[in-house]
Amino acid sequence: MKNEITVKAFFLSIFLSIILSSAMTYLGLYAGMTISASIPAAIMSMGILRLFKESNILENNIVQTAASAGESLAAGVIFTLPALLLVGYWDTISYLEVTKIAMVGGILGALFTVPLRRALILKAQLRFPEGVATAAVLKTGHETDSKKSNQSLRLIGLSALVGGIVKLGELAFSVWSSALGGAIAIKGAIFGMGASLSPSLFSVGYIVGRNIGILAFTGGIISWVIAIPIYTYLYGFEGENYFESANVIWNAKIRYLGVGAMVVGGIWSVIQLAKPLIESIQLSLKTLKENSENILLEERDLPINYVFIAIVMMLVPISLTYFGIIGSWTSAIILSFVMAIFGFLFSAVAAYMAGVVGSSNNPISGVTIATILFSSLLIITFFDVDSSKGAAAAILIGAVVCCAAAIGGDNLQDLKTGNIVGATPWKQQLMQLVGVISAALTLGIVLTLLHEAYGIGSSDLPAPQAVLMTNVANGVFAGNLEWGMIYAGAFLGVIIILIDQYQAYKKADFRVPILAVAIGIYLPIELTLPIFIGGMLNHFANKSATAEGKNNGLLIASGLITGEALMAIFIAVPLFFDKNYWPTLSLSAPFNDIVGVVLILFILQRLFSLAKK
Repeated sequence: MKNEITVKAFFLSIFLSIILSSAMTYLGLYAGMTISASIPAAIMSMGILRLFKESNILENNIVQTAASAGESLAAGVIFTLPALLLVGYWDTISYLEVTKIAMVGGILGALFTVPLRRALILKAQLRFPEGVATAAVLKTGHETDSKKSNQSLRLIGLSALVGGIVKLGELAFSVWSSALGGAIAIKGAIFGMGASLSPSLFSVGYIVGRNIGILAFTGGIISWVIAIPIYTYLYGFEGENYFESANVIWNAKIRYLGVGAMVVGGIWSVIQLAKPLIESIQLSLKTLKENSENILLEERDLPINYVFIAIVMMLVPISLTYFGIIGSWTSAIILSFVMAIFGFLFSAVAAYMAGVVGSSNNPISGVTIATILFSSLLIITFFDVDSSKGAAAAILIGAVVCCAAAIGGDNLQDLKTGNIVGATPWKQQLMQLVGVISAALTLGIVLTLLHEAYGIGSSDLPAPQAVLMTNVANGVFAGNLEWGMIYAGAFLGVIIILIDQYQAYKKADFRVPILAVAIGIYLPIELTLPIFIGGMLNHFANKSATAEGKNNGLLIASGLITGEALMAIFIAVPLFFDKNYWPTLSLSAPFNDIVGVVLILFILQRLFSLAKK
């Protein structure tokens, strides 16, 4: 029997969880989305474990299980907790509060998914595409000679170096432009388009693929080529810079179309999950009566009775947090149970979505927005709380749910990988908790560093998801939420769902998941266009690529993302002490734009060339 949880695997899990959670914290605050870290974690741990005389595929799987938890928890934290700064509840990042919320939410997410494993992996037999891909990478690395594995590590290392250098020149020294954008006005209607020149965004598109890239960009087209022109034609605009005027209108009005669509998408996901959710609960209760000796080692989960006790224990620190805001034990306990119900429900939704479209394509922001909207309405209706505290309480409920949902999707994906390679489920579930705790202890430090260096909500670190959560919570309590746009977005969401169901009826390969389009409506056009280009690059490269070429493309994209994100954190360290540490060496216009475009075209050409082989 091969060892799974060893001393070297345990400490390597902690190290990689910290590294990947730090990298994804920056990426999420910058781009508004993260990607699954399972494959990069598997490759990194594979290379490091090869330095030891004895290592095996199950150790490697344990490490990627724990390490990828760091990335997922980072998503849950950065999408929500910075909103507490933006609503004015925090003056600075509170390390203890970040750690507590992240740890409780992450642990709950891991515990909630224990009873879901049998229902979604064994009974429903969902695809879990990224879990299957991770298993393929693990098998390849342990079935071939070390030469191929070392080549893969060199590829991801060189890509990370390139991504880091590009970010250093753009962010630290401002040598070239970070984005391009422009707009024209035709008879009072503004039409705009823009694109970031960040390698990480093109890489995100490459990883999520053609379909998601097309859908995300379609959402951007709905905002910038349809909604903004109609709005400006009907109501006009201010300013002579058309692109800036369009951005102001998009931020204040149009992006709420995405909010409405995401709420409808979250509700639709719950409806789709009703049957498997009931079956999973029935299965978990049934296992309590079974003798553990009759269950194969490869099928043993953490005991469900201990899981239930741990869930109840996690409600205690959350109740204390809500009591500190509202000042009423009754209200605090009620809100804690509301959080637990939403947390379990949406962890199941996230797990199901990861099984269908993969963890990277799992837009947990939709369910988080639904949670914050419902919680805000609940608080304003039944509790006597001023608006700032009420908004903070709603965001904190959303934060725990978001962390739980993020971990839920990641956990089931990793358990699918384990199911393929013959791992023990309860050991993976235990190491998922180790990864959560390691990341939770780190995220408060990284958030503080990035906020002090760049400013969360600034142009350097726009934190689009946290800004959205802030606007939703504040809008409910101030009574000025853009309900008209939200209702229009919800109607649009229903139409998209009908189109997707028609595609399903026709058994078409190209589906139209509502949440993928909704996130495109909500994200800035500068982010969705590179994602679209990256997805199309993947499509054309894979038409003639071998299995090795496809793997090369994935490794390069992962390396570019990791290198760029880690460099951004490196750049932030001296800025924490001196805001003017990095000298500006910018080129004059239009040379700064030309250099930025040439650099990104060169990187994309090399990515395409190596992936096509």
